[in-house]
Amino acid sequence: MPTLAVNGVELYYEVHGSGPPVLGIHGTPSSALLWEDAAEVLGRRSRCIIYDRRGFYRSERPEPFEAVNLADHVQDAAALLEALSAAPAVVIGRSTGGEIALELARRHPGKVAALVLLEPALFTLDPQAAAWAQQLRQTVLAVAERSPSAASETVLRAALGDEAWGALSAQLRQHFTDASPAVLAEIRGRGLDLSEAPLELSKAEAADMRQPTLIITAEDSPEALHAVNRRLAELLPNTETALVAGGHLVDPAGSTVLDFLDRHLPPLPSTEVNA
Repeated sequence: MPTLAVNGVELYYEVHGSGPPVLGIHGTPSSALLWEDAAEVLGRRSRCIIYDRRGFYRSERPEPFEAVNLADHVQDAAALLEALSAAPAVVIGRSTGGEIALELARRHPGKVAALVLLEPALFTLDPQAAAWAQQLRQTVLAVAERSPSAASETVLRAALGDEAWGALSAQLRQHFTDASPAVLAEIRGRGLDLSEAPLELSKAEAADMRQPTLIITAEDSPEALHAVNRRLAELLPNTETALVAGGHLVDPAGSTVLDFLDRHLPPLPSTEVNA
């Protein structure tokens, strides 16, 4: 199992394919396990790197594991790109992973060539979305008082819907449930979507982010996520948008993403093309 020691934790990672780098950042609760099929597809046209964020699945949970901040995840991603000589990369982030990808691009612009944001969880951009997220935060904390292991299920029922949660396999539901300690650590931290003090991206900060960006919205997702994407598309200067079928677990290797990569991945060096 490949791991790298970055910022005091061991991160599990996988590399699929070769060529210009793509980094995939999963949401909360989740792991790189849910990205493996997409990584195989992305690896046919890039060097696709996926990893479990700190505290999730195969990556280390630091001790004590009370709180995780947005800054921790951003620095982990930056360090991973550095250690694997994979910058600048096209960064694909889903949900909380999209928020991390955005902040990575803002803090480390030289490490991000382009962004693909699959319903990024930056709820502070819209007042109603922010209220929705804060209500969800309170609900998760109340549920966790009675049953800490139910934190992940509560989040996913809100994001996916009760029917979609029920349609997941028992194995996948257990996989998400096991991530509940990481969900609660993020809620107790700073800067993340369900934190008490989530990230606020100013107009000036957004205007400075020049990377080509694709923002994808799913038809069946909560209105809060639609509102965030509309506002983000207005703020970022070099953005295109797409609406896809389905719910919040948007495919990181869907046809819209692949088309964007074909237009924004740098060409392979001639030695690799001729290999």
